[in-house]
Amino acid sequence: MGYLLPSVLVLHLIIIFLIYTSLVTNSWWSSESRTQGLWTICSIDRTRTCDPIGKTPGDEWLHAAQAAMLVAAIFTALSGLVFLCQLFALRRGSLFYVTAVFQVFASLCVFSAALIYTLHGSRFRAEQSGSLGYSFALSWISFPLCLSSGVLYIHIRKLQ
Repeated sequence: MGYLLPSVLVLHLIIIFLIYTSLVTNSWWSSESRTQGLWTICSIDRTRTCDPIGKTPGDEWLHAAQAAMLVAAIFTALSGLVFLCQLFALRRGSLFYVTAVFQVFASLCVFSAALIYTLHGSRFRAEQSGSLGYSFALSWISFPLCLSSGVLYIHIRKLQ
């Protein structure tokens, strides 16, 4: 039981890394000529130019995915800070409910962003051949990890 709190903290740091990496990297969609992230689309030719995306009508789905991932990153960071505060402030035998709620909410935001990109990004993917990138995969990987850590925070108690 003494290794549970440090292992949950390590899991939380891994989740933070996954969410922030999928948020800021430019590889939600990759093709031979360009890559697209949540914020920019970059050409891979010798000019290596990047342009912001989401300024055309009909890109509201992209704004929703951006907002959901940003909220997920904020709530994951907040839940880590709340966990550290609760670790020192809670009395013995208390549960980490606030941290669990923040973490479950963050997982639902990651799920929403990945689902929005999956469903609405098909129009963009139909225009050119390519594949979903590693940032997209990291967001889907971070969802069950974030949800499971939220459930773990509900069940663990402060021992000392």
